[in-house]
Amino acid sequence: MKTEILTEKHRLGIGGVAIGTAFENITDEQAHQILQTAWDSGIRYYDTSPWYGLTKSERRFGDFLKDKDRNDFLFSTKAGRLFHEVPESEVPPTMWKNPLHYDFFHDYTADAVQRSIEDSLERTGLSHIDIVYIHDLSEDQVGDRYPYFLKQAREGAFKILSKLREQGIIKAWGMGVNKIEPILDCIDSADPDICLSATQYSILEHEDAVDRLLPVVRKAGVKLVSGAGYNSGYLAGRERYNYKDVIPKGMHEKRARMASIAEKYNISIIDAALHFVLASDEFASIIPGASQPEQVKDNMKALNTTIPVEFWTELKNEGLIYEKAQVPGGNK
Repeated sequence: MKTEILTEKHRLGIGGVAIGTAFENITDEQAHQILQTAWDSGIRYYDTSPWYGLTKSERRFGDFLKDKDRNDFLFSTKAGRLFHEVPESEVPPTMWKNPLHYDFFHDYTADAVQRSIEDSLERTGLSHIDIVYIHDLSEDQVGDRYPYFLKQAREGAFKILSKLREQGIIKAWGMGVNKIEPILDCIDSADPDICLSATQYSILEHEDAVDRLLPVVRKAGVKLVSGAGYNSGYLAGRERYNYKDVIPKGMHEKRARMASIAEKYNISIIDAALHFVLASDEFASIIPGASQPEQVKDNMKALNTTIPVEFWTELKNEGLIYEKAQVPGGNK
């Protein structure tokens, strides 16, 4: 039976990609400071993955959270890769700036998912995991092996996670992916509760999700969590887009125009980006990462900022937001 686990107090969470050293070599002390700032700001939803930093991010989240009252926060992590320690010389090349000495392989069988959960509990020191996302089961991550791994997940991961939910061992599960198709495929053959939709829905790029993803999740009663809602820092001025160095054509101009309009209304493009995602009825939460405490404070400030209705009207009139996209106030 499905449960709506994410409530109003979980609308803003924190994701663990940056803390896993995705963009710079964040130290343990810096990671702790970022998480402490999140906690002090009132953030009570924490999301990470063993993939981030090859188990580094997950350990850092656990080190911080294990002394907190377990009823005070929600914690999600991911399954789909299994990790084993290797000599430093055998650590595979990845996006992480300073990962731990681990190698990995994809495995979406029931046994692998159960082992992944057990490993995550051991790494974090937490008593339980609230939400488990099936991680990176998508063509951008597994290439032409996608049909093979999808079949594996249909026979394994999907079934075992529903069983663990029924047993009360986890509260909810779903996909955690960068593409729309895997979420549609999962809903077609299983009963997920909530999916982590990364890079699919942002103020800059959302048309495909509005047309293809949101109607399906709405009909299925599945909620979404937004990952990379700022296009992995692009909206904050970074020269990377959805974790890549290639910026889509025309995006510089679009970002600049949106930022200019935001300035006119005395708000920031980050304020607008956060509220745009949360205006969608399908999104229960947004979980931007942070590589410094000030970013966490900016996110909380954005959450508490009121965006003038005229701002959204102007964006739509200029064709900067898809006409079918929901904006704050419920306007379609």
